[in-house]
Amino acid sequence: MDLLYWFTPWEESAPVFIATVVVAALFLRGRARSNPRFQQKLYFWTGLAFIYLVSHTQFDYYAEHQFFIHRLQHLVLHHLGPFLVVLSSPVATLRAGMPEAGQRACRLIAEWKPVQYLLSALCNPVVAVTLFCGLIGFWLLPSVHFTAMIDWRLYRLMNWSMFINGLFFWGIVLHRGPIFSVRLSPGSRIAMMLAVIPPQIVIGAMIFFASSELYPIYTICGRAIGGLGAIADQQIGGIILWIHGAMMSAIGILIVVRGELMQQKH
Repeated sequence: MDLLYWFTPWEESAPVFIATVVVAALFLRGRARSNPRFQQKLYFWTGLAFIYLVSHTQFDYYAEHQFFIHRLQHLVLHHLGPFLVVLSSPVATLRAGMPEAGQRACRLIAEWKPVQYLLSALCNPVVAVTLFCGLIGFWLLPSVHFTAMIDWRLYRLMNWSMFINGLFFWGIVLHRGPIFSVRLSPGSRIAMMLAVIPPQIVIGAMIFFASSELYPIYTICGRAIGGLGAIADQQIGGIILWIHGAMMSAIGILIVVRGELMQQKH
């Protein structure tokens, strides 16, 4: 089979394609002005590539026909992809790549009081942690998951909501400066990353130890990997959520601690 086939979209999505192209173009245009470091460029392009690959290639077919691959997709959309993009500190480069009219529009939106109140509320640690864990649990409710997997509009809403929420959460906890006029201490940011670990472990353990099939949609539609039963599929998916989701928080905490130690040295 042609290698190019694997990079063609399983189901074409104009919003995913356009958003990827626009963001990539802005970063390319802005890098000449903001001059990001090599490490920043590496993080940005790797994160963007991962997000696109799990959303708009043949990988999406396997995510729709295998539970544990679906969990890998959300691990990238909710954790790894946004994590890497945030680490690249892309705001200055993306802003530099915008035309003047776009920059003015962004400033007007950011200065609008209702938007400021909303963003400040979303930056509240309790709200941010609740939304981060709540979205994981909500989309994994068996009845909700079944409906989302058979309705393409809900399926895309699910994926977009996970990505946007992941970008917002990791943006809050990994950024050292104020976010939308809200400044969080290193201790608060570390506490937020610690707080999202137990719910992921609990949800992952519930899926792993389930004695019955929780997500029959994959049996009904047919699993992409033959010979892997429903329970085994769920167990692998539960482990991915249980271990790898918590692992991302551990890495984030180490990054915050390292950043604070480096700042103290200077």
